[in-house]
Amino acid sequence: MARLQADAPADRWVPVTGSLGLRGRRQRKAAIRMLLTQANGALGRRLIPGGRVFAWLLSQAAPVLMRKADGRVLVWMWKDDPELVVAMAVLQKVTPQQRAAQAMKRTEFDGAEQFRSPHLGVGERLVVPLPAEPDAPPFAAYTWDVGMHVVTLTAVCGDRSRFGTVTAALDDLARSLRITDDVRLNESTVLRLDPPH
Repeated sequence: MARLQADAPADRWVPVTGSLGLRGRRQRKAAIRMLLTQANGALGRRLIPGGRVFAWLLSQAAPVLMRKADGRVLVWMWKDDPELVVAMAVLQKVTPQQRAAQAMKRTEFDGAEQFRSPHLGVGERLVVPLPAEPDAPPFAAYTWDVGMHVVTLTAVCGDRSRFGTVTAALDDLARSLRITDDVRLNESTVLRLDPPH
């Protein structure tokens, strides 16, 4: 089974994936609260009543959901300020609908550029520091079509004025993404094949 791996420096990123219980709880809760605030702001509403409790519940459920995704989803938060950036990498099998959605995104946003990864080859990077809607958060999206799969890394920032301070770190994280394959040799042995360097 194909999985995602990445090198996310511990001095910059706190992983959601695999962080159960108390480990990373504060960062998860803050990042989820940031995403909820951005979503509600885009809809013209304040944070929903009980939003802090909802954010806490999501922060507890997120690692379990990530584990169920079985290596196909990786999520990180910015260590120094979890409400600043949330980044999510996803590995998906290619479908005709997904290819159509990618084509529509290219026409919706100008400014996509080629982005090279040592592991995934040439993909695309779209950086939108100032979305047209005043309440919309800045974001960056990286995409690679690698044949049977599409790899995406999407990052949302909670502060327009500070978005430029994290784009280099997002580029580094994107370049570290790679696909590994698990090959089951027998019922108890799984061989993990790392990508060639």
